[in-house]
Amino acid sequence: MINTAIIGAGPYGLSLAAHFRHRGIPFRIFGRLMDSWRGHMPKGMFLKSDGFASNISDPDSAFTLEKFCAEQRIQYANTGIPVALDTFTGYGLAFQERMVPELEDKMIVKIERSTDGYLLQVADGERFKARNVVLAVGITHFEHVPDSLAHLPAEFLSHSARYNDVEQFRGRSVVVIGGGSSALDWAALLSDAGAQVQLVARQTALKFHGKPTGKQRSLWERIQNPQTGLGPGWRSRFYANAPAAFHRLPESLRLEIVRKSLGPSGGWFVKDKVMNHVPLLLGHTLERAAVQSAKVHLNLRAQDGSEREIQADHVIAATGYKVDLERLTFLSSQIRSEVRTVERTPVLSPSCESSMPGLFFVGIAAANSFGPVMRFAFGADFAARTVARALAKAVSGEPMRAQVPGVLTAK
Repeated sequence: MINTAIIGAGPYGLSLAAHFRHRGIPFRIFGRLMDSWRGHMPKGMFLKSDGFASNISDPDSAFTLEKFCAEQRIQYANTGIPVALDTFTGYGLAFQERMVPELEDKMIVKIERSTDGYLLQVADGERFKARNVVLAVGITHFEHVPDSLAHLPAEFLSHSARYNDVEQFRGRSVVVIGGGSSALDWAALLSDAGAQVQLVARQTALKFHGKPTGKQRSLWERIQNPQTGLGPGWRSRFYANAPAAFHRLPESLRLEIVRKSLGPSGGWFVKDKVMNHVPLLLGHTLERAAVQSAKVHLNLRAQDGSEREIQADHVIAATGYKVDLERLTFLSSQIRSEVRTVERTPVLSPSCESSMPGLFFVGIAAANSFGPVMRFAFGADFAARTVARALAKAVSGEPMRAQVPGVLTAK
C-alpha cells in the first residue's frame, strides 16, 4: 500500500507532487501530462492569466514560468506580455522532468473504497491500494453543452474542449456559441484560419480585460485597485489570496460568489480581432437547433422577442464547464453516492478533504469550497501547500482533527 495517489498531471497535480516530494510524503501520480492544455485548447491561443499568475507551484519557487522563459530565451513579463499556450505547455513539460520524474503516463480507470483506504485500478490492469487519493482531474470531465444543442450529431457539434486544431475548419462556416474566454479565443483563431465564423452570445456586450498601459502605477492606484493573480481589485485580491478565509464564509454566500464572480470575459489581446473581424450576434438566445441538408440550422431569439435563423457547417459550444461528481465515473458508485455534496460538487474540509476520509479534491471541483481561484492555475499553490501540510501530519503520526461535520479524519 502506498500513502497517496494523485490523479491528474496538470498544474494542480504537478504542484501537489512537487510539494509531496519536498515533505517526504510517499506518492504515485497518474495522468496524461498537461492534457487539458495540450489536447483540449486551441493551438495559437494565449492564456488570460498574467505571467506572474501562471506558475506551477514548487515549495521554494525554484522553477517559475519566468525562469523557464529565461532559460528558453522566450520573451516574458509579469504583466503586459500574454503567455502563449505553447510556452505554458512547454513549461509544464519541463517542470515535470525537473520536479516530478515519478509521473506515470497511465489512466486510473476505477477507484473503490477498501477497509484501509482505496483500491485503484490502472488501465493496464494493475491494482494497488492507497491510504489517500487526491483528485486533480481538471476540466475535461465537466464539459457543459446546453440541452438545445446536445442532441446534434457529433459531426455537427463539438464542445470547445474537443479540438485543439483550428485548421480543420478552414473554409468552413462555423458558429461559436458563448461569450467567455474560450468562445472569444476560438472566434479569433477561426477567423485567422480562414473560417467563416459567427459568434452568438446571450450577453448584449462582450467584456475584455483591460490592456496594460506599461506605465508605473502610483501608490494610490495600487491601493485603490491592487493587482492580483485573478485580475485587479480588492474582491479579486480576497479570492486570490485568501481561499482559506473564503472557506469560512456561509455556504450559501460561497455558492453565490462562485456563480457570479469573474464572469465571462476575454483577454485584451483578442479584442481587436473579435470586435473588428468576427460577425457578432449579441443578446441572442438559442431556441432550437436541427440538421437539414447537411447544415446546422440555429433558431435564435433576440431580447426584443424577434427571431432569426442562421446556418453553419459546424457549431462549437464554448459554453463552459459544470462540476458534477456523477461524471467522475472512475469513482465507484458507492463513493459517488456517499460523498457529501452541494450542487453536485463535493463539500470539502479546510484541508480539501471530502466527507469520505482520505479522498481529496483540488482544482475546479473545489471552487464551491475555496472560491473562484480554484478555476485558475494560480490556485494550485494554495491547494498543494494545503493538502501537503495535512498529509504530512498524517505521515508523522500527528492526529488530524475532524474538519467536516460528522466526519473523523484521523488516519
